[in-house]
Amino acid sequence: MAKSPETEHPLKSFGWAATDTSGILSPFHFSRRENGPDDVALKILYCGVCHSDLHTVKNDWGFSTYPIVPGHEIVGIVTKTGDNVKKFKVGDRVGVGVIVESCKECECCQQDLESYCPRPVFTYNSPYYDGTRTYGGYSDFVVVHQRYVLQFPENLPLDAGAPLLCAGITVYSPMIYYGMTEPGKHLGVAGLGGLGHVAIKFGKAFGLKVTVISSSPNKEFEAINKLGADSFLLSTDPAKFKEAIGTMDYIIDTISAVHSLNSLLALLKLNGKLVTVGLPSKPLELPVFPLVMGRKLIAGSNFGGLKETQEMLDFCGKHNITADIELIKIDQINTAMERLAKSDVKYRFVIDVGNSLSTS
Repeated sequence: MAKSPETEHPLKSFGWAATDTSGILSPFHFSRRENGPDDVALKILYCGVCHSDLHTVKNDWGFSTYPIVPGHEIVGIVTKTGDNVKKFKVGDRVGVGVIVESCKECECCQQDLESYCPRPVFTYNSPYYDGTRTYGGYSDFVVVHQRYVLQFPENLPLDAGAPLLCAGITVYSPMIYYGMTEPGKHLGVAGLGGLGHVAIKFGKAFGLKVTVISSSPNKEFEAINKLGADSFLLSTDPAKFKEAIGTMDYIIDTISAVHSLNSLLALLKLNGKLVTVGLPSKPLELPVFPLVMGRKLIAGSNFGGLKETQEMLDFCGKHNITADIELIKIDQINTAMERLAKSDVKYRFVIDVGNSLSTS
């Protein structure tokens, strides 16, 4: 007989969980495993609210298993380490991102590309190798194998740094892999949300000219005056759009709604690169003609492996890059999810877990 979430492991834990496709979260008691020799335990202080959390609690992608404790932008303080752990000590500031385990044996894992492992264990809503399920960062603590724990730069605030563990690495990884970092080149950022606003900051740190591409005219002031973009292109303005055709070297497409790739391809120069990191719920049309005639590239990218994620965090520490956040208490999470569904956040909700989570 299967054990309940509260009794399957020896350590009692508490968080907020969704129990059905309504996506409504409520207090939830469950359990975590004891530290093994390679494990790190951390008290969770903050956890970012990713758009993936919203999709998962509502089963938008069709693979949710309830109950679900979401959260894969986790930061906190180390409270215990296993005997084999040498890189971390009690009191360290650390983070945990999208995965907490992988096979460690495949070609991807051997190349520090754990995010592409065929047998990943995600931080929540995922079967662990022992048959139990993973629960995420909307909770009081977590126990994770040391390979999947990240050192957090001392100069970065934990709350505004938490979204870097998903939103940050999701845009940083393709920019590095596809060479979208050459100073002076022109980067288009399609979509201004949790991912897009961090992409602007990376682009400027790399020395790129950055243009935000959006269908929302009210985002222009913030894109340029607060986030540091060089220009703003309203995608619904035919005259402005025509002027921008063939002017960009790269575009990172963060849009998660169904949209036209053809119009974005038109903005690229010869040999331009369009990399998509958003996850629309329906397939997009792939226009081949402009690819062929302009020798252009369309590619995709997942979040990066652990080595690259650490490099990204160190880069953010060097350049003082953080997310723009709205800090909330855990009991405000359902309202935050409703607002997130309407894109009513600038630009990432972060839960103040350490100061607002109570078992009462």
